[in-house]
Amino acid sequence: MNYELADLVERDRKAIVSIFNHYVEHSFAAYPDEPVTDTFFDRILEMSKGYPAVSIKAETGEVVGFGFLHAFHPATTFRRTAEITYFLLPEHTGKGLGNRLLAYFIQKARGIGVDNLLASVSSLNEQSLRFHARAGFERCGTFRAVGRKLDREFDVVWFQKRLS
Repeated sequence: MNYELADLVERDRKAIVSIFNHYVEHSFAAYPDEPVTDTFFDRILEMSKGYPAVSIKAETGEVVGFGFLHAFHPATTFRRTAEITYFLLPEHTGKGLGNRLLAYFIQKARGIGVDNLLASVSSLNEQSLRFHARAGFERCGTFRAVGRKLDREFDVVWFQKRLS
């Protein structure tokens, strides 16, 4: 199957919220413990202003994932650092889309002067922990037992990938 990356647009709203809510309800990949509303899409657009934000569309036109960069911290002293976020429908994982998204975001990050990418991952999200390690991110910190979801405590693991 062929996939296309496209800038986030209003018509992606429902699909993006649905994809995120899948992970809210069924995993530790998304941190909220209650489904988000359509305003979550507005929050993504606001957070990613000045940074790339894309949907991933299958050849059928179905939105099967999304990703975006956003500021790590509002102080201009951190303008070279961005946090990366991405989610794919489970049936579209393992097809190289995560690597494709990461390569796209690395290229775009360099183009806007970002040379550090950070990723925040739940310690109970084994697939994402493995993905980031394989993709050359270094584990750089762990906040112990800071989250609780589905009656389980979890750590937040921070990863960093230097682009320079």
